[in-house]
Amino acid sequence: MPGTTISTYLIQRLRELGARHVFGVPGDYVLGFYKALEDSDLEVINTCDEQGAGFAADAYARFNGLGVVCITYCVGGLKVANTTAQAYAEKSPVVVISGAPGMNERLRNPLLHHKVRDFDTQLKVFEHLTEATTILDNPRTAAREIDRVLAAAVQHKRPVYIELPRDMVNVPIDAPAAELRPSRPSYGPDPIALREAVAEALERINAAARPVILADIEIQRFGLQGELMRLVEGSRIPVAATILSKSVVREDHPLYLGVYEGAMGRQEVTDYVEGSDCLIMLGVFMTDVNLGIFTAQLDPSRIISATSDRLSIRYHTYDGITLADFLPALIAARPDRRALAPGEAIPHPPTPPECFPVPDKPLTVRYLFERLNQFLDDSTAVLADPGDAMFAGIDMTIHCASEFSSPAYYTSLGYAVPAAIGVQLARPDLRPLVLVGDGAFQMTGMELSTV
Repeated sequence: MPGTTISTYLIQRLRELGARHVFGVPGDYVLGFYKALEDSDLEVINTCDEQGAGFAADAYARFNGLGVVCITYCVGGLKVANTTAQAYAEKSPVVVISGAPGMNERLRNPLLHHKVRDFDTQLKVFEHLTEATTILDNPRTAAREIDRVLAAAVQHKRPVYIELPRDMVNVPIDAPAAELRPSRPSYGPDPIALREAVAEALERINAAARPVILADIEIQRFGLQGELMRLVEGSRIPVAATILSKSVVREDHPLYLGVYEGAMGRQEVTDYVEGSDCLIMLGVFMTDVNLGIFTAQLDPSRIISATSDRLSIRYHTYDGITLADFLPALIAARPDRRALAPGEAIPHPPTPPECFPVPDKPLTVRYLFERLNQFLDDSTAVLADPGDAMFAGIDMTIHCASEFSSPAYYTSLGYAVPAAIGVQLARPDLRPLVLVGDGAFQMTGMELSTV
């Protein structure tokens, strides 16, 4: 397209992928790109600190599908290394855009401010924290590189890194006119292997006396909540969540068991899940927190496990078949509709007790959360920092799918307050409720001034 520069093309692609806001803190190496952002229809959200911008972009990605954080070279970029690591660990597609010294400035290797060791030091750091990286130092390849990196973020649901030297911001490029439409690989799974895998899984599910579904975070990240509910409601198989995926289904659903977390969870949920003779694990991260600090007693001979990487049934693996392949095919195969045996009952989350203000009653954490639970409705998003806030939040009843968010795998403190900013901008129809301890609040609490 005529008149397109590297910066306008990058902004155009971000807009096509659903971004409407960019979080960040300006600095001299990125001021040119910030000017381009201000001239665009993307809204810039300047936060108090880069870490707050990174957490806000992460939460925005979790609720919107893509988040963007824009920072300056090294002094800003290295401050979002932690938030980018969290996004990678928990599969959140965040685009990290960093300004950098111009290519002409780098001649003779001068000691420019913010530089650490070499000019590519920050780029090398982010190679270990992201799915894909690039430096836009060549106008002939810039459009292709932007498309490659952004497609990786969308396809893999992980962060990516784009470094933009400040003398390349307004360089004209030849850009394709077609919209960017990232898609799964065109070759797809082996159809024979997929049919065989579904047939084997179906045989085990239909023969089971007590099948159970354990749904985790990849269901939400890859937008498979609708497929999950079609499987649950079509087969009448009960479903549990992990602490990382709490609210992957609405928690007042009659087939929802509650949060499974090994010996750390409610005993009736633990017994029901671990007593299943066919446990269907969908997108499950086998983390220490998800598994109750590895107290989970899950028999691999009874497990069907589908993730974004592979499908395993008992002790063998079907390579090349992913969760997104397997789940629709299993639904199409129509597992038998399950009926409870006489006298059998499935556990349900406890009904929140009625709470009324009582004069002189001691204020306890339990009472606080019981009262908070009464205020939750379909428009409430609960954001919890790791620690007491996260674990106490497990017993809160979330009324809509995917409206509870906590970094329960990476467990970085400081997430919840800036996350509320990201969620409110991604989903203006939601009212964020932030659960944060005093220590975590001291890390990013100043982001209240960004609201």
